[in-house]
Amino acid sequence: MKRIGITGHQGLDHDTAKLVSDAVRAELEKQGPVRGISSLAEGADQIFAREVLRQEGTLIAVIPCAGYEATFQTAQALSQYRDLRESATETIELDFDAPGEEAYWAAGKRVVELADEVLAVWDGEQSGGLGGTADIVAFARRRDVPVAVVWPPGSCRT
Repeated sequence: MKRIGITGHQGLDHDTAKLVSDAVRAELEKQGPVRGISSLAEGADQIFAREVLRQEGTLIAVIPCAGYEATFQTAQALSQYRDLRESATETIELDFDAPGEEAYWAAGKRVVELADEVLAVWDGEQSGGLGGTADIVAFARRRDVPVAVVWPPGSCRT
């Protein structure tokens, strides 16, 4: 089973989330069932993880740090995180004591290291901090891991 990792933006409004979900679904349908690798963050990561499971794939959760649950902005996102984490066939917990850029950077690199390919839900802009989408895309490309970029027309970040 092909291993596909995800990197992508968190701040997606309702319309963009729908566009991204459709685009991610289409990308995954080209592959057949896959082994998805995700940190299960709000936005692109959760959209990807749900689509992997809908298509009868399996999920590897890469958890950046202790206290990760405190980073979720809404009760819905936290609930989805917990459900997706429970659905994962494997969970890798990184050894960081608290959330922060170093933990997110390490998690993003681990996702790439485990993947045969990376799906990037990315607007092409630079990262706002270490470990953002642009950083993970650049890391994957340096390692010669293929990157498929998804950013449907009409998408925007909040």
